[in-house]
Amino acid sequence: MSWVLGVDSGGSGLRFALGATAPDGTAGVTTVATTASTEPVRTGPSGIDAGQLLARLGPAVDTLLAEAGASAGANTGAGTLSAVAIGAAGMATLGDGLRAELPAALERSLGVRRLALAADAVTAYAGALGQRPGAVVAAGTGMIALGTDLTGWQRADGWGHLLGDCGGGAWIGRAGLEAAMRAYDGRRGGSPALLSRMEAVFGPAPELPGLLYPRTDRPAVLASFAPEVARCAAGDPVAEGILSTAARHIAEAAAAVCPPSGACEVALTGGLFGLGDPLLVPLRAELAGQLPHATTVSAAADPLGGALLIAGALATDALRLPYDARLLNVLTEQDG
Repeated sequence: MSWVLGVDSGGSGLRFALGATAPDGTAGVTTVATTASTEPVRTGPSGIDAGQLLARLGPAVDTLLAEAGASAGANTGAGTLSAVAIGAAGMATLGDGLRAELPAALERSLGVRRLALAADAVTAYAGALGQRPGAVVAAGTGMIALGTDLTGWQRADGWGHLLGDCGGGAWIGRAGLEAAMRAYDGRRGGSPALLSRMEAVFGPAPELPGLLYPRTDRPAVLASFAPEVARCAAGDPVAEGILSTAARHIAEAAAAVCPPSGACEVALTGGLFGLGDPLLVPLRAELAGQLPHATTVSAAADPLGGALLIAGALATDALRLPYDARLLNVLTEQDG
């Protein structure tokens, strides 16, 4: 048995899972202990803050090993990590610092020689479908679709709340707030119902720009209004239209990444789908129309489970998901 660590870093915080895996990998990974922090890792001019992630990784590992009854000084590998997999939001476009700094730093601090640095969409994929071909839509604050035939990756969207993430939580929330402001102004396309909910949540409409624009966590603030849009959808055609458009965007992304040959499994994962029927009903209709050959399946596990699966597969030389410089970057001891 060896210890492996999965890490999920996103806009809502940082989560860690310690797992145990048999040397031959036949039993997969058993989750032993988990811990979490609600403070997300910062993103600065150089991308995801590697120093901050490292500063929080060490104490989390100590906590997990202690909870598992292990000691950092134990022999027989009981207190050391065989492999680590870190899935991070923004890894594909903002992960250069992590890729440059983490491998050597983790080897020095934890003795880790097998490391996978993955986009959060990859860990979402691994959690949802494991290591079989298909497509996954991961939607929370943002939205990205990822597909593979196990020879390479195809991605769609995931470009952030200013350039894309169409249909994601921030997109829905922003559209709902815009409709509320239209109602406040008396412009066409406004929603009095959404205006009422906006003022209940954020206060008077004229104060919203001053509350929103200075925030460094604007995507999360926008996404916090998405449930209000869903709650209004049953009786408000504007809110219903926002969710129908979101469903179309999500289905378009899924269609763009499905492997082209044969049937395709599509898994939906992420907190956005907790909005329930107001989003899922139009989404099922859009998927049926745009991907008639696809089968929608339930995600087997969440992105943290996916990170742990990747770590376990890496530790036992069983990783079949395709390597990619930005989406799934893997360093092993053979790489030096």
